[in-house]
Amino acid sequence: MTKKSVKIGIIQSGPQFLDLQASMEKTARLVEEAVAKGAELVVFGESWLSGYPAWLDLCPESAVWGHEPTKEVFAATYLNSVTIPGDETKVLCDLARNHHIVICMGVNEIVKSGPGNGTIYNSLLLIDADGKIANHHRKLMPTYSEKLLYGMGDGRGLKAVDTHLGRIGGLICWEHWMPLARQAMHNSGEHIHIAVWPWVHDIHQLASRHYAFEARCFVVAVGQILRVKDLPKQLKLPEGLVDKPGELLLKGGSCIIAPDGSYLLGPQVLNEGVIVYEITDMERIYKERMTLDTSGHYNRDDVFNFSCNVD
Repeated sequence: MTKKSVKIGIIQSGPQFLDLQASMEKTARLVEEAVAKGAELVVFGESWLSGYPAWLDLCPESAVWGHEPTKEVFAATYLNSVTIPGDETKVLCDLARNHHIVICMGVNEIVKSGPGNGTIYNSLLLIDADGKIANHHRKLMPTYSEKLLYGMGDGRGLKAVDTHLGRIGGLICWEHWMPLARQAMHNSGEHIHIAVWPWVHDIHQLASRHYAFEARCFVVAVGQILRVKDLPKQLKLPEGLVDKPGELLLKGGSCIIAPDGSYLLGPQVLNEGVIVYEITDMERIYKERMTLDTSGHYNRDDVFNFSCNVD
């Protein structure tokens, strides 16, 4: 690690829900705004392109077999998802290279041909400042109702990678409660961990702070904004939301956490827009590993065996 400080731009906003082209245009505007504020690492939330499916837990009948409106929304999600590599990732790579920044982006991913075509994956992309995709991680296990939409990921991206800002890794939402996924990430030696969520409410704050303490790294926890009016129009709203188009369903809560689990940037609830914060003491990760290093002196390789299937 050579960087003593890193300025982070958190995009606490929402995409143009289920509109990939408009979301890409918004992505470019937000990246440029973050760069203008000095950001070196720009981070978007879970499934930002083109929208986290909050409707799965809100809209009645969405899990009913053969429900035509739900099938229409699945199709819309598929048609507004990203291929890797593809046209959208080329734009993201160009943005990273042209501005010499690292971009972390949550996407709904599809494979257009071969095994897995027809499946949507909840994925996380890390693009380095040279404009190359440094890591591509698919969420290992869709959480509860997400299984209606997403396929299961694999272990290929379950690692931190070197970037010009240091070693960066990330997990998606409830992967932070998978102990072995956490251990795989700890073993890869993260300096900065990106935790992407729909929004970072109380229990997600707990998981993010615990991760920072356990890994002895900095954690950037990223939430996003979603309003009732953003939900797919094909689906019926719960009665309590019918007349409240502006009510927030995803409320942000993004934060930055030090390697001892303390807040550097406290939860930014309801704060919509580009949030920039500078970590000024990256060497703190080594100071904190004096007392706890779950991949080193606080691990017992003579007692435990650990391996990760990456294929």
